[in-house]
Amino acid sequence: MGEPTLHDVAKRAGVSIKTVSNVLRGVSSKASEATAARIYAAIEELNYRPNLAARRLRTGHSDVIALAVPDLRNPYFAELSASMIKAARDAGYTLLIEETGGDAEIELSAAEGLHDPMIEGVILSPLAIDPARLAARTRRLPLVLLGERDYPGQGDDHVLFDNVQASYRITEHLLQQGYSRIAVIGRQDDPPHATAVKRLTGYQAALREAGIRYQKQLAPTVPGAPYGKAMGAAAARTLFNLPKRPDAVYCFADVLALGTLRAAHESGLRAPEDFGLAGFDGIDEGRFSVPSLTTIAVDFADLANLAVTALVERMRSNKPLPDRELHCRYELIVGESSQPRR
Repeated sequence: MGEPTLHDVAKRAGVSIKTVSNVLRGVSSKASEATAARIYAAIEELNYRPNLAARRLRTGHSDVIALAVPDLRNPYFAELSASMIKAARDAGYTLLIEETGGDAEIELSAAEGLHDPMIEGVILSPLAIDPARLAARTRRLPLVLLGERDYPGQGDDHVLFDNVQASYRITEHLLQQGYSRIAVIGRQDDPPHATAVKRLTGYQAALREAGIRYQKQLAPTVPGAPYGKAMGAAAARTLFNLPKRPDAVYCFADVLALGTLRAAHESGLRAPEDFGLAGFDGIDEGRFSVPSLTTIAVDFADLANLAVTALVERMRSNKPLPDRELHCRYELIVGESSQPRR
């Protein structure tokens, strides 16, 4: 007996092949919940698996796209990936996920479709790849880039938000809460990622407007790898050991702020009793930390929908599309970690 087919699933569920196809593509509005449930039950009973190669031969499309991010252990990219999976499914696509580790070679491979002929388009969060290398990639699949890194004039879309303004806004919040000696964790030197540069710029602008001088000793550098809790803790230990401690710490990522909380505990310090604390990203873990984090919360669903929609438009367009810059929503969430200074 051969492998079960779409026809076998349709026969078992008592529906047409077209109905099965609609349900598998996520076009749920064309089938009732009861019908979809029968189809999924038939798929499990028959152990049916779609033949993507056959689909591509039949339709010219595999309906497979890829997402490449630096670090899936980082809650930000984990939550982003979950939102991307839903957005892709709602659009009728299967999403493959690749972890690059911030390696330029892996990022290039991802931008070229991971050497997989089934992949029709890619959403990439680049960390290390040089714009010139990306422009010279051999397989030019439709590509959507995430984040602040600038890759101009390549016929790709770019989904981002204003990191300078968002960073200014959260620094301004700390100032309004009565903090004045505000340290920052996330500055990079070797080389600095564009996101880190823009967040530092917003922080400096808020200090300048408040008449406070920027001090490098309050902005220890962190490695160029994806942000993590360990590097946040290490930088925070440096700050807490200064002769004059900061009265607030603003971290360029929530994971850095979570590491800062660990370093504070080791030093016998607590937020917000001993210092104010703010992060960036709006990950779910920050809502349940003690204290809950004040943060800039990215709208993951909006970001994912913008990226997937833009990619599908590029894949299905019969003519070249110009570069597009698409801005997703974000908001300032005030948690317990930045209560007014005592």
